[in-house]
Amino acid sequence: MDVRFRGITAAAVALVCAFGSPNARADEEYPSRPITLTHGFGAGGNADAIARIVADGLSRRLAKPVIVEARPGAGGNIASDRVAKAAPDGYTLIMLTGGHAVSAALYKALPFDPVDDFQMISTVVFFPFVVAVKADHRFRSLADLIAEAKAKPDTLTYSSVGVGSTQHLVGELLSSMAGIKMIHVPYKGGGGPINDLLGGQIDILIDTLTISAPQLSAGTIRGLGVTSAKPWFSIPDVPPIATTVPGFEVRSWLGIATSRNVPPAVVERLNREVRAVLELPEIKAKLEAMGNEVRGGSPDDMRSMIVSEISRWKQVIGSAGIARQ
Repeated sequence: MDVRFRGITAAAVALVCAFGSPNARADEEYPSRPITLTHGFGAGGNADAIARIVADGLSRRLAKPVIVEARPGAGGNIASDRVAKAAPDGYTLIMLTGGHAVSAALYKALPFDPVDDFQMISTVVFFPFVVAVKADHRFRSLADLIAEAKAKPDTLTYSSVGVGSTQHLVGELLSSMAGIKMIHVPYKGGGGPINDLLGGQIDILIDTLTISAPQLSAGTIRGLGVTSAKPWFSIPDVPPIATTVPGFEVRSWLGIATSRNVPPAVVERLNREVRAVLELPEIKAKLEAMGNEVRGGSPDDMRSMIVSEISRWKQVIGSAGIARQ
């Protein structure tokens, strides 16, 4: 072998050993600056509360600030659009909700592809919703609500965190399956729905356990039904809606994603760290205390779940006769 060729080969080997593969370098260098974890709902709501808990754990593990940013509006789609178009460097993350799949099924067109424009990282939690009224309300049960809604169509109001949110679809699905008509009142999330329920501006709250469970415990609201098929572990006294409306079941989720084309090593690092955070006893305890089932997973698992959820919600929307937007 030519001496000069041997010298070039040795230098190339040394260079690879010194710097490694591009993916390895991306993993080693990431993160070098603060990370933003966006969500599409109001401050103090379910997505916000869980994002802050997870961001705190990620900040400690990554040794860089993870800043939670709320960009509410359009049932979370404003935030999703921003992240879908963000630089593919892993510094802009989003806490997606079950409403992401609902929007994909409900809207005829979105400014982003709900699957292909995102790189999924990991699921975080799964949970049901609660249908509730003020503690002193005349409705003592879901059957009472249904009876009045049938007798007085389009008079009862129910909340959601935006048109196209899962809460919205819970209300529409309940109306369809129970044969009633109610008025939808959309909010941007946060504490708006519960504040207006307690203030008497709306009749019915449809929201997450993050919002409803503290009020249930305090006795300020009465749970008429939970959307899980069986009683939920954290609110065993609230009956499943399915006991009154057979076959009714809705569960939702939160998961972290980023823009597509983020380097694989960065995706692997984020997945590893998110799942590690979810296993931290203090983080897991906080999330479970809010009524969540904590469950991380692989990026492929999350992507497959979202594809399946979009298909399921399309069937629900079609069967319920809900008009696509």
